[in-house]
Amino acid sequence: MPLYALTLEYDGAPFVGWQRQGSGLSVQQVLEEAAAVLNDGTVPTSIAAGRTDAGVHAEGQVAQVAIDRDLTPERLREALNFHTKPHPLAVVRAARAPEGWNARFSAMQRGYRYRILNRRARPALEAGRVWHVPVPLDAAAMHAAAQGLLGRHDFSAYRAAACQAKTPVRTLERLDVMRHGDEVVILAEARSFLHHQIRNLAGTLLEVGLGKRGVEWPRRVLEGRDRAQAGQTAPPEGLTFLFVRYPEAIDWS
Repeated sequence: MPLYALTLEYDGAPFVGWQRQGSGLSVQQVLEEAAAVLNDGTVPTSIAAGRTDAGVHAEGQVAQVAIDRDLTPERLREALNFHTKPHPLAVVRAARAPEGWNARFSAMQRGYRYRILNRRARPALEAGRVWHVPVPLDAAAMHAAAQGLLGRHDFSAYRAAACQAKTPVRTLERLDVMRHGDEVVILAEARSFLHHQIRNLAGTLLEVGLGKRGVEWPRRVLEGRDRAQAGQTAPPEGLTFLFVRYPEAIDWS
């Protein structure tokens, strides 16, 4: 049965997250039900590079799906996009998966962006895609604080209580904070992240940006390994899954 790799784009607002759940519509469900139309009615199981939470968006999520039909990647992409309507989910690229490839376990690097709209006026055009913080933020201080969190550490202080990862140790390769006009943007890259790790980091760095905590505080929180000492969990709507990188070459169409 041919295995296909898919690059997905979706608005997370109407979904309960990537993974199928009994409480509402998931991205996985929409994708699998669309693929079932091409698979003689049999619903295939899809695997994603990362399980995004409810309200979290994606520009470059990668998933795999096996379909018992030999379709060109272009035809598969167009067919899936037709059958996922009217949901805000699109297959941007498709490819035949390399031998032995797995969307989740083959990933070498994942990248996310967190957006904060930092102005007095609430968002109109970007509502549901940013965290609105009306009080001025010091992005430079947030960036300086973020650099103390880079590297391989026990991130227990920044993981969700419900996180199911076997170990809290992760290697954070990038955590940049920058201002673009009224937006403060956080870019994070690592091979993998803990549940709510980026949102907890964003909520903690916000305390620095507000001037409530010093630049060294997020590092002390990290070393304390106590989630209760960190900042709030930032809301999901500001987070977007940007990309996944693999060691294998994928011939995208």
